[in-house]
Amino acid sequence: MGRRLWPLLILSAAAACGAPDGSSTDQSSSEDAPVVEGWQTDWSKATIDTSELVRGIGAADPRDQIPPLDEPSFVGFDEADQWLDDREPVALLQAGGETRAYPVQILTWHEIVNDEVGGIPVAITYCPLCNTAIGFDRRLDGRILRFGTSGLLRNSDLVMWDRETESLWQQATGEAIVGELAGAQLTYLPVSLISWKDFREAYPDGKVLSRDTGFSRAYGTNPYEFYDSASAPFLFDGEIDDRYPAMERVVGVQVGNEVKGYPFSVLEDERVVNDIVGGQDIAVLWGSEDTASALDAGEIKDGRAVGVGIAYSRVLDGESLNIEWRDGQFVDRETGSNWNILGEAVSGPRAGSRLDPVVHANHLWFAWAAFFPDADVYGGG
Repeated sequence: MGRRLWPLLILSAAAACGAPDGSSTDQSSSEDAPVVEGWQTDWSKATIDTSELVRGIGAADPRDQIPPLDEPSFVGFDEADQWLDDREPVALLQAGGETRAYPVQILTWHEIVNDEVGGIPVAITYCPLCNTAIGFDRRLDGRILRFGTSGLLRNSDLVMWDRETESLWQQATGEAIVGELAGAQLTYLPVSLISWKDFREAYPDGKVLSRDTGFSRAYGTNPYEFYDSASAPFLFDGEIDDRYPAMERVVGVQVGNEVKGYPFSVLEDERVVNDIVGGQDIAVLWGSEDTASALDAGEIKDGRAVGVGIAYSRVLDGESLNIEWRDGQFVDRETGSNWNILGEAVSGPRAGSRLDPVVHANHLWFAWAAFFPDADVYGGG
């Protein structure tokens, strides 16, 4: 199978334990939990059934075998253009007045970047097996956490660990699931997956994560070749929600306590959805059709086109806009202004205005449905 073995992930499930209802913060005993040698994690505190944790790395201590980046450096566009193709996806983060791009070709090999952007300690995280790029504020109760990869998975999703308490954190939800901090919740930061071309054109003053990471990795290649066209996900034992194909992409939006999903197949037909989530007027835009999948071809730049989906608040200056797809452009009905996929009005009375992104991520369907089984799903119309 060659590279389709997805070589960094090679072991099966950890020992089963714990209660099945997921409601308690004291579910497992140290005798039954999947304890890993040398860890100081308090396995007696958990919000999950710890039998759901799957060990995916074969080392005696699997933590950070996929090494996070703790002191990232950044480069300008001229240098990045030498190794970033226009079609390649990057994770866009804006915080504290700064804008940065984190190329997925680097995130694939490190999964976590501990950074500081505009004075805010942030973690940019990416799980290749779920296609989730999610940002978090690393501040919690007066301390700054530093995250790493635990080598464990749950529902095929990255499980992080913090070096301060050795608690385990679910990337898809931002919740501490095992350890001293079990039950704690990180604050999300809006992160969008967009093409390098779109980023470069929209944010000329932005910065780009450098490939000078201190590690020797085959940046630009995809170790999960053909993964998102497989019939089933890797190391996932749950029941797959059959409303959509397991590997379809979905924009998962969260506003307050409400979560809603927008499948790419529906968005591709409608191009824009005006909706209300958590009491907030939002718009979900689909575009950048030639953005490459990072989980298809052996070289990311050659991946098939999958597009991107981005969610915004559609309230601007106190007015709720209704955005539609008209003559190949996003147009608001109120002023007739034209908008691009990055939420910027490019012409018309509102030219130069920007919509604020809401918390969202592009997930693979199987994973999003596993973590948010009771959430509403937009079905079109």
